[in-house]
Amino acid sequence: MQYNSNRRKYFFSRPVLWRILFVVALIGSYTLSVLPGEVVAPLFSWSDKLNHAGTFLILAVLLRMGWKIAYLKATALLLFYGAFIEFSQLFAIHRSAELSDIAADAVGIFIGLKLFRLFRLGF
Repeated sequence: MQYNSNRRKYFFSRPVLWRILFVVALIGSYTLSVLPGEVVAPLFSWSDKLNHAGTFLILAVLLRMGWKIAYLKATALLLFYGAFIEFSQLFAIHRSAELSDIAADAVGIFIGLKLFRLFRLGF
């Protein structure tokens, strides 16, 4: 049991790494979000929503890994970022803003923060 505890402490004690990965994910997700629509073609009808949920799941975990930030504050920041992406898509070629994308972002944030909590507690 001691081995797992030390491993978990080591894993969670590297905030600089998680911060760098968060910024890279943030830049990458924004870049992909404002590319022209035909560059990022959907694989199936719900793939856009799954992309949103998956992206925000990863962002939520990386945000909590890099910073000691409250659950509600992390949720608010990431939802604001999701709304910012949708606003930006109003000005992107062949893109449109959708409230359902923000809903998918919220689902990803919720799952990501819950997974982070479960992992942090050791399942």
